[in-house]
Amino acid sequence: MLRVGSSAACVACRNLVSTNMGVRFRVPLQKLHPLSRAIHHRYSGNNNPHRTPHRTAARYFTSMSRLPMRPLKPPPRSGGHRYQQQRNFWVASLAARLLRLRYILLGTAVGGGYTAKKTYEEWKEMLPDFSEYNWVIPDFVWELSEQIDLDKLAKALPEMEDMAKLLPDFEKIGENFTFLKSLLSSGVSLGSEVKGASGLHLLLETSGDPALKATDASAGAAHDAGDKQYKKSSDKEKLDQLQEELLRTQLKYQRMLERLEKENKELRKVVLQKDDKGIHQRKKSLIDLYSEVLDILSDYDANYNTQDHLPRVVVVGDQSAGKTSVLEMIAQARIFPRGSGEMMTRSPVKVTLSEGPHHVAMFKDSGREFDLTKEEDLAALRHEIELRMRKSVKEGQTVSSETISLSVKGPGIQRMVLVDLPGVISTVTTGMASDTKETIFSMSKAYMQNPNAIILCIQDGSVDAERSIVTDLVSQMDPHGKRTIFVLTKVDLAEKNLASPSRIQQIVEGKLFPMKALGYFAVVTGKGSTGESIDAIKDYEEDFFQNSRLLRDGMLKAHQVTTKNLSLAVSDCFWKMVRESVEQQADVFKASRFNLETEWKNNYPRLRELDRNELFEKAKNEILDEVISLSQVTPQHWESILQKKLWERVSTHVIENIYLPAAQTIDSGTFNTTVDIKLKQWTDKQLPHKALEVAWETLQEEFARFMAEYKGKDQDDIFDKLKEAVKDEGIKRHKWNERALDSLRVIQHNALEDRSITDKPQWDAAIQFMEETLQSRLKDTESVIRDMVGPDWKTRWFNWTNRTPEQHVRNETKNELDRLLKLHDDHTAYLANDEVTTVRKNLEGRGVEVDPVLIKDTWHQLYRRHFLQKALSHCSLCKRGFYYYQRHFVDSELECNDVVLFWRIQRMLVITANTLRQQLTNTEVRRLEKNVKEVLDDFGEDMEKKTQLITGRRVQLAEDLKKVREIQEKLEAFIEALHKEK
Repeated sequence: MLRVGSSAACVACRNLVSTNMGVRFRVPLQKLHPLSRAIHHRYSGNNNPHRTPHRTAARYFTSMSRLPMRPLKPPPRSGGHRYQQQRNFWVASLAARLLRLRYILLGTAVGGGYTAKKTYEEWKEMLPDFSEYNWVIPDFVWELSEQIDLDKLAKALPEMEDMAKLLPDFEKIGENFTFLKSLLSSGVSLGSEVKGASGLHLLLETSGDPALKATDASAGAAHDAGDKQYKKSSDKEKLDQLQEELLRTQLKYQRMLERLEKENKELRKVVLQKDDKGIHQRKKSLIDLYSEVLDILSDYDANYNTQDHLPRVVVVGDQSAGKTSVLEMIAQARIFPRGSGEMMTRSPVKVTLSEGPHHVAMFKDSGREFDLTKEEDLAALRHEIELRMRKSVKEGQTVSSETISLSVKGPGIQRMVLVDLPGVISTVTTGMASDTKETIFSMSKAYMQNPNAIILCIQDGSVDAERSIVTDLVSQMDPHGKRTIFVLTKVDLAEKNLASPSRIQQIVEGKLFPMKALGYFAVVTGKGSTGESIDAIKDYEEDFFQNSRLLRDGMLKAHQVTTKNLSLAVSDCFWKMVRESVEQQADVFKASRFNLETEWKNNYPRLRELDRNELFEKAKNEILDEVISLSQVTPQHWESILQKKLWERVSTHVIENIYLPAAQTIDSGTFNTTVDIKLKQWTDKQLPHKALEVAWETLQEEFARFMAEYKGKDQDDIFDKLKEAVKDEGIKRHKWNERALDSLRVIQHNALEDRSITDKPQWDAAIQFMEETLQSRLKDTESVIRDMVGPDWKTRWFNWTNRTPEQHVRNETKNELDRLLKLHDDHTAYLANDEVTTVRKNLEGRGVEVDPVLIKDTWHQLYRRHFLQKALSHCSLCKRGFYYYQRHFVDSELECNDVVLFWRIQRMLVITANTLRQQLTNTEVRRLEKNVKEVLDDFGEDMEKKTQLITGRRVQLAEDLKKVREIQEKLEAFIEALHKEK
């Protein structure tokens, strides 16, 4: 009875260590711990089916750990049960039991010690850092720990080589298991079964005890004779009972492991929640620190001209290959926008995964948290990602290289940084930019050429492998496959559609593609419905692989399937590469910092290291000070400038269109009437607009003058372009408030209608204003005449110059017209036709051919000079005419109506300048200051504008120095945190 039970137990053990374990018996789809396969399990053959067998097993947790086992179907029974004789060979039985007990104790001690050591290391990695909670533990506990050296105790445990010497001869065990299984499965004769049972006895001979060997040999011979009476059907029943007992035992241990895993997860969640509420000072997680380093590096080197060499997981694949679905399974949330066949990923998305008490997502530049357990937040997150992608794409393009940074936290999420890239395409379709294919290729190469980038190559398993584009691209970037992990998606469709499933085996074994990889995985990411939840996808994936013939036939191995196993493998690879590269990169940036600081000291020893943003803030303050200075301009200065500029703008019109026509009249009444009419027309149509133009130009010129004067006070030339751009844009945005136009027109009407000069100083001021105006006009007129007739005889004699033919004709015409003016001193402003003919005939008599138009042009300038000379003489006479003005020029030959006209013009200029000054100081200066502030705010938010306006090696050097320092500090903080975690 002992030997039959032992034989059955060994058959079960042999099945457990079979290469197809987990499929035939429905055990979990993860690899058993090496110790589970090494230790020999014995089960005594008693009739109690509820007795729990002795078994020690330490297993890894995987996504399939909850799957139950399925017992073998018993073979069809034939015949009835035959009576089994019970023979009581108590000596042999006792020896066998004692020997088996020795092996059980030995296996339990060794296995238990190793399992304890291994479990301690695993749980140590899984549990959070409790160093911040030391205050909870009483002091006497820490004093006790100081007395006990736990490390020394752990080192006292046996090593693998020592345990191997203590364990049985497993090759011998395997041979006997194989021999016994072949006998039972082939249905050989009873004599052969006796030999098989005797073969099993070889296990006892390994002890080397002669007495036990002899006793056990005699007991075996006697027992072999009794075994001939048992039938094959009885043996099968015993085997079925034993399998049921094994099933119950495994389920018991499986439930224990699941319970412990759940308790550990809840414990971590509680700890993280307490830390999240601020019981202790919250510190950034290791993965968050690492993500910040990558963000800074991306800003420092956005174009990837010089690669940073820090690891990240780059997810590449053909369009619609399932990249997004794999990422969502790893992040445990449906966070990405989805579309049926169209390109949805239009820019790189950097996802930082970390563990946290709540399942939330957050953008790098936003404080909003999206609760990933709520569907409305998930929809909002997907919408926000889509908006950011479309916003990053420039007009006329389809994809963008601008990275969107997103962090996802949640219970049980593996810590890593992934970058999802736009899917590789083979054809540019309608609506895409013509360079879309090349842009995606270059972008993917830029990310993958980082020697420490982990390439997660996604391949669609539902389509022909020959249609894949991404595998060739990955092979170019990582020809030896030292940092590539291959993922075959949609395996459920592949198994269903492929006529030859062996192609799937070729793919995951790396034999179909020339591409090499560190590992190959097969996953299923749902049924293709956008409404599926992550839990539903997980269940579907596990159910598929549980029933898949790919595993049942050994085409796939258990550790190669499910997204959870993929996530664990990628995370392990990621952190291994991080630890290997981060300190090396810290040294690189330390050397870079030294070089940049040395260059700054040599070239700019007396200047502060101000980057572009700091320089912009400094320039902004200076510009605002200059604008504020406008409000400190004195009223007298404003009015003086406005009055002068306004007269320069309107003087020509006053002289040519008002004064000269009125001066041609016969008497003073006609003169005054003509002046009033022309002044009224001028005020209604032109004068107010001209005044506002002058005021606006004056404001601009004063603003520019203040900026130029401020420049002399230790002004930095690096601000010149920025200040000029701000000034131009501020003036461009400023619109003069024209609501004051009507009131200004009324004021000017009233000023010009007044003719009452109250005192002598006003009269003298008007005469002075008139003289200055007439002398200026006379000077301009004489200059025009000189240009017309050419140089006089002195200039020609001393400078050896001659008149041109046209100047000669002009000079002859001038001489003829001068004689006419001498004869008619009171001639009108225009020549009569007969006078033009007379002048032309006289000139022809002297051999000068002249055109009538030229005669009239020359006359216009000569008469103007003649008139201005007479007006100046009259102005001198009017200096003593204020007495006659008060008497309204009664009984007087002196009439100074032209002086009154200039007084009216002068008074209008003074009143207009005062009105404009009030509008400037009360309204327009403040509005200009507001516009300049808005321009500065807009420029401050536009980094491209700042880069364009604040340039130079000094700026770039300060920018690089700041970034390198920041990167070095972040790297050092990350390295310190990494060492603490170890």
